[in-house]
Amino acid sequence: MGDIKKKSKKFTYKTTVTWKEEKKGFLCSFGKETIKVATPPEFKGHEGMWTPEDLFVASVNVCIKTTFLYYAQKNNLEFLSYESEAEGVLEKVEDQFRFSKIKVIPKIVVRSSTQLQKAEELVALAEKNCLISNSIKSEVNVIPEVSVGT
Repeated sequence: MGDIKKKSKKFTYKTTVTWKEEKKGFLCSFGKETIKVATPPEFKGHEGMWTPEDLFVASVNVCIKTTFLYYAQKNNLEFLSYESEAEGVLEKVEDQFRFSKIKVIPKIVVRSSTQLQKAEELVALAEKNCLISNSIKSEVNVIPEVSVGT
């Protein structure tokens, strides 16, 4: 048998951020609800609005959950509920602010004690295969387009 080539998969996700006033704006993506975003209060921003820091930690939290759901379905894990809390630590490292760690605490309720170990194994798989946490050191390119307005 010849070699079977795996088809390369590539997906693109686009967002738009529009400045409104002060340190506030709107985050949009086609076909999705717009959310208000701002600089966090710690950096002289605004209370009660989503910040890049919140969204960063949330993206890891959501990815762990969706990856767990994938493995739970694939492995026929019967569970009653899933809720997770995530906490990211932002601190100055080598004269730059960075997230030094993100802790995710999934709370899963399974149907029977025979599924406890399976649930723990699937959470470990989710942690290992979460595409967001695996991508955190992604390459970032900023390409400005600056013009003069009238």
